[in-house]
Amino acid sequence: MPQTLSPSTATASNDTIQSRAAKAREQLDAHVREIIEWHFNPETGCEFWLNKAKEIGIDPRKEVHSYADLGKLAHFEDDWLRGGPIRRWMPRGLAGKPIYVFETGGSTGVPKSRLQVDDFRIDYETFSKTLSEKTFPKGSDWLMLGPSGPRRLRLAIEHLAQFRGGIAFSVDLDPRWVIKLIKRGEVQEANLYKNHCIDQALTILRSHPNIKCMFTTPKLLEALADKIDLAHYGITGIFCGGTELTPQFHRFAREELCPGIDFVPTYGNTLMGLATHKPFDPADNYEVIYHAPQPRAVVEIVNPNNADEKVPYGSIGRVMLTTLTKETFIPRFLERDQAIRRPPCEPYPWDGAGNVQPFQQLGVSVVEGVY
Repeated sequence: MPQTLSPSTATASNDTIQSRAAKAREQLDAHVREIIEWHFNPETGCEFWLNKAKEIGIDPRKEVHSYADLGKLAHFEDDWLRGGPIRRWMPRGLAGKPIYVFETGGSTGVPKSRLQVDDFRIDYETFSKTLSEKTFPKGSDWLMLGPSGPRRLRLAIEHLAQFRGGIAFSVDLDPRWVIKLIKRGEVQEANLYKNHCIDQALTILRSHPNIKCMFTTPKLLEALADKIDLAHYGITGIFCGGTELTPQFHRFAREELCPGIDFVPTYGNTLMGLATHKPFDPADNYEVIYHAPQPRAVVEIVNPNNADEKVPYGSIGRVMLTTLTKETFIPRFLERDQAIRRPPCEPYPWDGAGNVQPFQQLGVSVVEGVY
């Protein structure tokens, strides 16, 4: 049963969240000023944003002093990240650093690319702090049952495992091939490929008894749990993400697929990094509520017809992402997702996004494949 607060305790709790929210907003504004200075300074900025400043005719270092001031810049456009030259995104202040290029899934066309140096490590080291040391024990190995290839997720999970003193064992999985099979109506072939991935995972689990943690997607978790009892194979913690992570699946996972195993849902992508979920509360009716990793990324749930206007709490709107790191500046990007706007909670004193799904008004058929 969720704890019921007395009116005085509830008021004190709300006051605490409000004061922490105000402090978080001050920190966000300071972070925005730092990132704007970095990306638009000729000594540290990248070619793309230095050229964009000339094009828009303002100096953001003089005009943008807070998160709200980002509205003076245009919305980040999807196509800017499709294709090269990729080095136009490399900040001069990071010149000489080893470069990684990660791609989005490509489920709606040409994949978007994001250049990175250390962001994926920083994001997952931060996320690591939210994991229980009892159910995601340090020194334990991981199974990475998710997309491989040019996606940052494989390297990110590998780094997460290493950061926690373990080893990541990965399967070979190409989600773009699954998407092509489904688009061609070759459902049987897609299922055969899924079974091929599950067979790889089973071989790994049967061969390496130190694996106690895993990352996977909802569809693959269901397929794997249909074959084996994950707890019997020593799994104590499951980190799970994907667009199929609905309230219905969330309940199904906790009650039937992996009862007794710590189930940690997440929402993330190549452009944002990853969000963490509000701690599980039965009062939320299994809705998964995510909070972005502020101040490095901010998610707002906005009116689809007016992105300058947030929808009321409890209403569905379009997800608008702002990424604010020294490697990547993405202001006010309208994602292909929709969500319910949820209020701040005790661990995260800023808005959350609930029940994230593909945005319904895009008019584009999105095939998610193994996600």
